[in-house]
Amino acid sequence: MAPQRYRRLLATAAGEFAAHGFEQASLNAIIRACGMSKSSFYHYFGSKEALFDRVVEEASAALARDLNAPDPETLAGADFWARVEAFLVQALAASARQDWYADLGRLFYLPDLSAERSAALQRVLAGVADWLGRVLAVGRACGAVRDDLPASLQAELVFALLQAMDRWSLRHMNEFDEAAIAGLAHRQFVAMQRLLATDAAMP
Repeated sequence: MAPQRYRRLLATAAGEFAAHGFEQASLNAIIRACGMSKSSFYHYFGSKEALFDRVVEEASAALARDLNAPDPETLAGADFWARVEAFLVQALAASARQDWYADLGRLFYLPDLSAERSAALQRVLAGVADWLGRVLAVGRACGAVRDDLPASLQAELVFALLQAMDRWSLRHMNEFDEAAIAGLAHRQFVAMQRLLATDAAMP
């Protein structure tokens, strides 16, 4: 498939899944919007599930390239929290810049599709959880993150908090302009920092 047509198919599918959920998303609507025939579509994708997983894989890979997440070990030091905030603000801004990044985020919270049904969602979530755990380990080692809780419990709490913030932000993204989004990202960061930072690391 030509790259431009392929990208259009994935973006159209992401929008359809995000708007209608997995079960109610219409393959016919996606195919029609892209000017494809059913036979052409099924030549590339055997099912709705396969298309969904491809959307998650491709959008996640594109977002990861755009964000260029720092290696956790490079965050160690006195500016740990400043670097973490810069990355979180960048991530939220990226989601606001391109519709299919926001649509990708919504795919993780569809009420009719759990991560257990999608191998792609499981892989992405596992990768994010692994990166977050390493970031927290670096923060604990350099004295920026409190260590009075078991590391695994702390990682689960932070992952749940970030997902709650992400889910809320995706629902309300259209209510804010770019400056307001940056301010919101900062306030979310401060809330997380207050939960995690040692007294010595707080500004």
